[in-house]
Amino acid sequence: MINHDVRVHPSADDFPQEEHLAWKVAQVAADPVEVPQDTADMVVNRIIDNAAVAAASILRRPVTSARTQALGHSGPSAVFGTDATVSPEWAAWANGVAVRELDFHDTFLAAEYSHPGDNIPPILAVAQARGLGGRDLIRGIATGYEIQVDLVKGISLHKHKIDHVAHLGPSAAAGIGTLLRLDPQVIYQAVGQALHTTTATRQSRKGLISSWKAHAPAFAGKMAVEAVDRAMRGEGAPAPIWEGEDGVIAWLLDGPDAHYVVPLPEAGEPKRAILDTYTKEHSAEYQSQAPIDLARRMRDKIGDLSQVESIVLHTSHHTHYVIGTGSNDPQKFDPKASRETLDHSVMYIFAVALEDGEWHHERSYAPERAQRPETVELWHKISTVEDPEWTRRYHSTDPAEKAFGCKAVVTLRDGTEIVDELAVADAHPLGARPFGRADYINKFRTLAEGVVDEAEQDRFLAVAEATADLAPGELGQLNLVVSDDVLARAPQIPGGIF
Repeated sequence: MINHDVRVHPSADDFPQEEHLAWKVAQVAADPVEVPQDTADMVVNRIIDNAAVAAASILRRPVTSARTQALGHSGPSAVFGTDATVSPEWAAWANGVAVRELDFHDTFLAAEYSHPGDNIPPILAVAQARGLGGRDLIRGIATGYEIQVDLVKGISLHKHKIDHVAHLGPSAAAGIGTLLRLDPQVIYQAVGQALHTTTATRQSRKGLISSWKAHAPAFAGKMAVEAVDRAMRGEGAPAPIWEGEDGVIAWLLDGPDAHYVVPLPEAGEPKRAILDTYTKEHSAEYQSQAPIDLARRMRDKIGDLSQVESIVLHTSHHTHYVIGTGSNDPQKFDPKASRETLDHSVMYIFAVALEDGEWHHERSYAPERAQRPETVELWHKISTVEDPEWTRRYHSTDPAEKAFGCKAVVTLRDGTEIVDELAVADAHPLGARPFGRADYINKFRTLAEGVVDEAEQDRFLAVAEATADLAPGELGQLNLVVSDDVLARAPQIPGGIF
């Protein structure tokens, strides 16, 4: 890896294109280096993982809305859950919302946050539209993950309340550039356009969190497809998009005196960043994964939950301020809050996991579950505090000590303290039960049950596991189709423009 210094350059500076971060990203994307087998295997795992969470969300209103929008735009790319095909940017939109709706696919956390699996819908949609094969798809996805992870390692967006999808637009554009084997100059322009059109504030993940939280990454993927299309037609982008004196860094991030270090593979270096990412066993914000496992472990030690006086979760800056009491969001204690808001309340999540000893993507968020009086009482006894050591471990570059967990201090009414801690979720690569291929398949089977018939599940899994062998024109098989009877259970959506 090469660490690239990134800073703002006044317009009067001699700052040649080959020094722009967007150009360096384009060079990585255009590198014809082969994809290592372990990277290719993990790409298949994440294709399965995306299909699993999309199947579980297929009947939800935001997914149904996005799907009905897409169906108004005919073309060659598959729409998840149907046998219909639409234009690739709209397939990226519909499928991106399906993947993101339940907040249940993979994650990577460093200086910034990300769900790198959001790269797959736009890259797959373009691959289907262009009649490409499995090896092309794997190369494109490997690049999408590589660029997003590397940007996440180097540049914090949330510090300035910019949504993390500002890293997804460029990474998806780069992945599509790899997929199509485009010239670096074309990829450079597409990366710049994608970044320019996908920067937005984090209000989508603050306060009254709405369905746009699921739509935002899909919109970034859609913009990436359109940016590549425009760049292929010879259209340019604002430049230098990151480093210009009126660019993203100068006005949206750390300002004209900022300095970042972004690691990128050198020429000929295989893309392995996907191996640094991790999926979710539970349908909740990633920083809730270890607390859920910790709550399940502690519930027998605590016993009668009515005897709890208080619970304090000592954790990282991010967990405390984004999904904890440091956010100062009263909605995080509201029993009538949206699913998206409850998903971003570690206090609610810890309470329900303590009571139920499990976490379910539907039951754990049901209104009747959130409004249960004893749950509300326990929930309001839970708070978070930032612990500098947990923050340090969160930002550590050493995988052996990087942590996303917490220490729970439970105080009972008689003064007894019960203390336990967990650094990483059980499903994490360094956790108690790291996810392997069998776990991805089991997650898929569990989430597809009652939605996708068994024969279609079998067919999809067989195709997915053989992704590398799919010939040009066969990538449409990487789509799950559900019956008309199942789709009929989706909510009725009012008509729009399309």
